[in-house]
Amino acid sequence: MKFLILRRITQISILVLFILGNVYGVKILSGNLSSSLLFGQIPLSDPFAVLQILLASFSVGINAIIGAIIVFAFYALIASRAFCSWVCPVNLLTDIAYKLREKFGFKGEKILNVSKNLRYYLLALALVLSLALSLPAFESISFVGIIQRGIIYGSASAIGIALGIVAFDMFVLKRGICSHVCPLGAFYALISKFALIRVKHDANACTKCMKCKLVCPEVQVLDMIGKESRAVSSSECISCGRCIDVCGDGALNFSIRNLRREK
Repeated sequence: MKFLILRRITQISILVLFILGNVYGVKILSGNLSSSLLFGQIPLSDPFAVLQILLASFSVGINAIIGAIIVFAFYALIASRAFCSWVCPVNLLTDIAYKLREKFGFKGEKILNVSKNLRYYLLALALVLSLALSLPAFESISFVGIIQRGIIYGSASAIGIALGIVAFDMFVLKRGICSHVCPLGAFYALISKFALIRVKHDANACTKCMKCKLVCPEVQVLDMIGKESRAVSSSECISCGRCIDVCGDGALNFSIRNLRREK
């Protein structure tokens, strides 16, 4: 439960800081996940949003570019898809949906069964449409932004979107939104290839109970479990720590990659 608690503290703290900044004027963190200011000075921008704006208008402000570089560098170098599990408010909803699925035994895969590569196709489509329509295609309808703004300002429309996300993951497709549909998650997977912090497996300590695979939302990244000692190589890992939390053998832990050794 250690990493689950840490993730919840991080996610809720970020939301609280945005509420304090936008509603009460406490300028620690203001704006939103697409474009914000840290301490009223340091720009932070969603690089995927900035890329869409660039394709749509061929013009981006210097602060947006600086902010995108900062955020890009952080997520590209620190931990793969850490945004998805440590920052994104939609993760709170999809985790609720997963718990409800488990409790009531829903088997939504029979309704819809799609490849996890769908998110990459939607990523490409968003970029193409941004160029063709001269507007940031995904950013204009982003459920991530809608949910976050709804939490900050109490928007009623966000409640409907939130319920739709929970219902989709419960009844239609297990982990559907984050693991199959979201192009933002696909973007962070693509830029995280060289992220330094990865889950590492110790095959000598592993008893092959496979509890890690039962809880992993991106189970395909745990292909080495019970076979060999190495770190997760796929950048589709969301660095959530679920597998570490449930491993009673101590066979899984976060570690710093040695990129020189991997060459």
